[in-house]
Amino acid sequence: MTLRVFLVAGEPSGDQLGANLIAALRAESGGDVEVAGVGGPLMEGAGLRSVFPMRDLSVMGFLEVAPRIPKILARLARASAAARTFDPDAVVTIDSPDFSFRLQKRLRSQGLAAARIHYVAPSVWAWRPGRARKMAQFLDHVLALLPFEPPYFEKVGLGCSFVGHPAASDEMPFGDGATYRKAAGLTEEKILVSVLFGSRESEVRRHLAPFREAVERLAAKMPPGRWRLACPTVAAVRELVEARTADWPVPVDVFDSQSAAGSQRKRDAFAASRAALAASGTVTVELAREGTPMVVAYRANPVSVWLARRLVSISYASLVNLVLDREAVPERLQEDCQGDILASELGALLFDDTARARQVSDLRAAMARLGAGGPAPSRRAARIVLDLASAKRATGA
Repeated sequence: MTLRVFLVAGEPSGDQLGANLIAALRAESGGDVEVAGVGGPLMEGAGLRSVFPMRDLSVMGFLEVAPRIPKILARLARASAAARTFDPDAVVTIDSPDFSFRLQKRLRSQGLAAARIHYVAPSVWAWRPGRARKMAQFLDHVLALLPFEPPYFEKVGLGCSFVGHPAASDEMPFGDGATYRKAAGLTEEKILVSVLFGSRESEVRRHLAPFREAVERLAAKMPPGRWRLACPTVAAVRELVEARTADWPVPVDVFDSQSAAGSQRKRDAFAASRAALAASGTVTVELAREGTPMVVAYRANPVSVWLARRLVSISYASLVNLVLDREAVPERLQEDCQGDILASELGALLFDDTARARQVSDLRAAMARLGAGGPAPSRRAARIVLDLASAKRATGA
């Protein structure tokens, strides 16, 4: 009998994970699986008909979320109603823990007899370690991206499996720099730099000014026409990015990277780039996979940062630095996310061959620790989901 899986993703990185998981579920089950839920364009491209637009959930930070609480609560009610109607064998929530956990708890309290699985373990090793014990009250299993995460959940009785970080695996094709350069009409002597503002409107707006200043400072030191910027983004903020970069002193190639073709174009751009300036997030692992040296930057709402600094117990923001336990990649956050500082760090990667080579070597080492070359994370995750769904159907509890 066909197994039914209800999936929910709340942001672009989760949409990519969800799309890969849907494909893997079909491959592992021989096509004998039915999916429903909430997702973005990639999950919809994989065959999911989203209950409502995923962008309704793509907010973060207390001050950003607060004004949208009524809408988020309405979406929570709609998602839970859709799940009950679908009557799945498994509910898989992907990242976005604030919404995901509320949904899983609601479905449990409503008596939905499905395996409750969460994909992407929250960083209990970094802050709020008590979350693991609370999660054990409403989840059956967690799918972790990092190899050191399972023990934090297993010690409180919650099953957890390391499936691998998708950005470090061979699941997707690597970028082809020559393809991007040819399509963009870039001659061999032209330098390409990738610029990533973030996937949320609030992130883009906070990073526009310091990123622009960094570009202007570097442009003043380089011959006109010597370099160009690639700016992969997502549909929700593409128009904003295009409008605000139209008058930059360097040509900017802004494109939507959420489709399959756009995702490959993004990887091609990364492979073609000499360096990148990136907002902290999953994209930094994608850059590392392509061996693209980077400067990581981030600005958040000051109140959200004030709260976070009193709760977070880690030294680094980027996964590369966390895995290596040192600042292999420059991180310039909040007060240090200034145009002059970013220009200096990015300039070192563009013009200092030794600094660039050192970071490329560090990126390779980090990817090895994240499981590069191992089994596809989505296939490992799919096998676990199908096993848990089958077991739940067999017991009927």
